[in-house]
Amino acid sequence: MGITNRETERASELARAAGALVTALRDKGLEELGVEHKPGDEPVTVADRAANELIVSGLRATFPDDVIVSEESAAHDRARLTAERVWYVDPIDGTKDFIRGEDGFSVMIGLCIGARPKMGVVYQPTRDRLYWTTGEGGAWMIEGGAAPRRLHVSDVADEGAIRMVASRSHRGPALDRVKSALQIKDELAIGSIGLKLGLIAAGERDLYVNPWPKCKAWDTCAPEAILIAAGGMLTDTTGGAIRYDEEDLRRPRGLVASNGRIHAGVLTRLANLLPA
Repeated sequence: MGITNRETERASELARAAGALVTALRDKGLEELGVEHKPGDEPVTVADRAANELIVSGLRATFPDDVIVSEESAAHDRARLTAERVWYVDPIDGTKDFIRGEDGFSVMIGLCIGARPKMGVVYQPTRDRLYWTTGEGGAWMIEGGAAPRRLHVSDVADEGAIRMVASRSHRGPALDRVKSALQIKDELAIGSIGLKLGLIAAGERDLYVNPWPKCKAWDTCAPEAILIAAGGMLTDTTGGAIRYDEEDLRRPRGLVASNGRIHAGVLTRLANLLPA
C-alpha cells in the first residue's frame, strides 16, 4: 500500500525534506542552533524556524486556498475557526530531544477537514520512519527501504499488562499516581507526542497520559488522525473530544491516548486521581 492522495504525498515530501534540513543543521553543532526560549520555557531553534518556512511555503504553494496553522508562525489565522480545510504543522515535535541530540523528535503535518483530523504524517528523521494516514481508511508506517506495513493498535485489555509511553521532559507526581493506580510496570519515555501516538498506533505501546495543559492543536492533529485510523482513541483526561474549532489552541484538560480497549477504565481511574 502506497501513499495515494495529493495531500498525503505533498505532506510526506515536505516532512522528509524538513527532517533532512533539521538533522543537517543539528549536525553542525549545538552552537549553530541558536537555542532560545518561548513563553512557558519551551525551546525554539534556528532549525524549527527553517523547517517551518520550508513546510508552510510548500503547503501554501500547493494548496493556496487552505488555512495553515504552524507552531512557529508569528500569528494564527482566526479563519481556521470556520474554514473547511486547515493544516496544522509542528516543524519539530520534541525540540528538547532534538537539542539533546536524541532520536525522540519528529516532523508533523496534519489536515483537518470539517474541524476533524483526517490526514496526517509524522516523520522521525533519525530512523527514516514515516507514519501516515490518507484519511481514506487505514494507517501505515514505512521505515527505510522496507515495505510499508499497515498499523493496528494492540489487543491489550488487562490494566496490569499496559505498556505506557510517557514524556521524557514533563513528569510529575500526577503521572506516578496514574502508574501506581494502574499497576503499570512497563514505561517508555520519548519526547515527541507524534512518536508516542505512533507507537500506540503500531501496537507497540498501549497508553499515553498527559495531564498537563501544554499541548496545542499542532501537537495532536497529525498523530490523532493516524491513531484513530489504526483503531485507537484520543480524548482529554475527562473523556471529552479533542476540538479544532475553538479559539483556544491549547488542550487545557490534557490528553489520554490508548488502544481503545483500556480507555474507559483508564478514564475512570483518572477521575479519582487528577484535579477536575
